[in-house]
Order: sequence, then C-alpha cells, then structure tokens
Amino acid sequence: MAVTVVPLAPEHRPGWDRLCAGYAAFYRVEQTEEMRDTVWGWLMDPGNDVKGLVALDEGGEPVGLAHYRPFARPLRAGYGGFLDDLFVDPKMRGKRVADALIEAVAAIGRERGWSLIRWITADDNDRGRGVYDRLAARTMWITYDMVL
Repeated sequence: MAVTVVPLAPEHRPGWDRLCAGYAAFYRVEQTEEMRDTVWGWLMDPGNDVKGLVALDEGGEPVGLAHYRPFARPLRAGYGGFLDDLFVDPKMRGKRVADALIEAVAAIGRERGWSLIRWITADDNDRGRGVYDRLAARTMWITYDMVL
C-alpha cells in the first residue's frame, strides 16, 4: 500500500489526534487533550519552528505522523533537523510508512541546507530501531535529562 506524505493541515486534526494518543500510549506518557491542543497550535503556527507531516493512506486517512524542527549546531557552524516524534498506526507497520516519513523530513532538510536529521528512541524500541538502523547511523552519544 502506497502512502502520500504531506504537511499537516487543519483537516488532518482528527487523525492526528488519534495518532498522537497512540504515540503517547506507546511510550506510556500521560497526555491530555489540552496538551494536544497546545502542540497542534504550534504545528499550525507558521512562526513556530515545530512542523509536522502526516502520511495518508490511499483513502486519505492519516496513518503516520512526524514532528520535526531545525536546531543549531554551533560546533559545526550550521543547522540540522531534529525529528522529535515519529509514529505509525500499528495496522500500517511493516509497510514502509516510517521510511516515507523520515525520507520526507530528510528531503526538507536537504532543501534547507541542514547537515543531518537527528532523532532519539527508546532502547527497547526494537521494531523502530530496525527501521532506524537501516536508514541512518547510530551514534555514540548518550542522552541525559535534567528535570526542571
């Protein structure tokens, strides 16, 4: 099944909500409707750096999402793209939807002159890591969070 990747638009909101809820559940993150309203507002604001893509099935139903943004790379004196969120409807896994979303973000990055696309995932996300290992190089960097 072929998918089409397009920028998020207002008509995608119901499907995006469903996918966001699935993404939060996958990572066991409590997410409220108000939180999704906030993120949707960012995604619909042309002045916000956070952007979104959605993969649509042949019937135009959202089956995957990607949120991304630029980030400065001072050591390299340039910019990269950060893929914040990637989620594919479980019914669509194994159909290269994630590949299409990642490649769409990469194409945007190439157009904007970014040097790379970077993302993180959970160590136990074996299925996702299989895709990521095929498409990109795992780095040696370890991530830390300081809760504020």
